[in-house]
Amino acid sequence: MKRSQVCCSGELSFLMEAHDGLSAAIAERAGFKGLWASGLSIASSLGYREANEASWSQLVDVVGRIVNSSGLPVLVDGDGGFGNFNNARLLARSLRQCGAAGITLEDSCFPKKNSLLGGRHPLAAIDEFSGRLRAVKDTVADDLILVARIESFIAGHEIEEALSRAHAYAGSDAILIHSRRTAADEIFAFARAWQNRLPVVIVPTKYYRTPASAHRRARISTVIWANHSLRAAIAGMRQVCSRIIAEESTASIEPTIATLNEIFELFRYDELTHAETRYLPERRRSECHEQSSNDFEGLLS
Repeated sequence: MKRSQVCCSGELSFLMEAHDGLSAAIAERAGFKGLWASGLSIASSLGYREANEASWSQLVDVVGRIVNSSGLPVLVDGDGGFGNFNNARLLARSLRQCGAAGITLEDSCFPKKNSLLGGRHPLAAIDEFSGRLRAVKDTVADDLILVARIESFIAGHEIEEALSRAHAYAGSDAILIHSRRTAADEIFAFARAWQNRLPVVIVPTKYYRTPASAHRRARISTVIWANHSLRAAIAGMRQVCSRIIAEESTASIEPTIATLNEIFELFRYDELTHAETRYLPERRRSECHEQSSNDFEGLLS
């Protein structure tokens, strides 16, 4: 099931970005069958830049919350592995332990920089990065899907370099080919030349106008919507904060934001009530509810 969602050669699948337990739960409720634990979004939600400022242990902690919140298979943006082969295999082992479905490693240099930021990016040597991939495979075997992310187009190279790297990384389970162009021409050129030797994963952040039907014709395996929940949250929170500070009231925004009951329903507060009835003695339940009532009244006084 995990492989069919994140790197299957058959039907096109979609992964939605998640950066915390809340965004994971919302994506699951919307109908997505798999999640992308975005490096950019997680770093931003923690108050860091996507420049390996957040540690790999912080990443693993957030991924654990995403996994527990949704139960969906999660493909993790592992950047370049946070260092050499040893850092990469430590990261992979920890992600397997917290329940992730897979990890993507990119052939960038440490510390990495967001692919869509700045000019040409330096690439790791093919043999060195191949060693990183082998170290991960030797550590987690088939317990964790390994996706090799090729940054050749981001670095300004032609398709020959991308294909050369793809062949060198063929011990992985899938290939992610990235582009910053607003059209998908070089992505589709790569897909034609690659001939689906391994499933192809794409991130159409820049070429978002390309329809899904074109991806299907190109036999793309997986499309990742890489940062859209975070961007939507930023836009929504900015608007609400601006209106509240200007109006000194929440009256006008209440009809446009989620209700508290929606939060309670999303995280199944009703299940906790039923569980209390089953597992907590009546006397103890009464004490807890009385204490909660007193605490609430104290907050209001």
